[in-house]
Amino acid sequence: MKERKANDCGAPAKGKGAPKNVDEYLAGVPEPARSTLKKIRAAIRSAAPQEATETISYRIPAFKYKGVLAWYAAFSDHCSLFPTAAVIEAFKKELKGFVTSKGTIQFPTDKPLPTALVKKLVKARVTQLKSKKGR
Repeated sequence: MKERKANDCGAPAKGKGAPKNVDEYLAGVPEPARSTLKKIRAAIRSAAPQEATETISYRIPAFKYKGVLAWYAAFSDHCSLFPTAAVIEAFKKELKGFVTSKGTIQFPTDKPLPTALVKKLVKARVTQLKSKKGR
């Protein structure tokens, strides 16, 4: 398994402080990861309920709706979506071919983002939050 350095993501270095909002976070992310993150952001926004809000949580962007809906972030060679372990487990067959871990899905920045799949994952997470499961 490849080890990552502490500052191997697109977030500002710890000495610079956490980003104040999602736009500030995105401004600090180099291309092509910034474009991929913007697509992830748009997919989440389109699948999330209208009441969902954006925030920074754990120094990365997140959407909240009855709890955290999903986090997403940029790294040196991919962008990650963090929709919770239960969602990843429920979609493991559809996620075959992507690098996953218990709570993370990695999307390479040099390949097209599977937008429809991201939307399905977000909708599944919304369902979990509405039923208070997976929180």
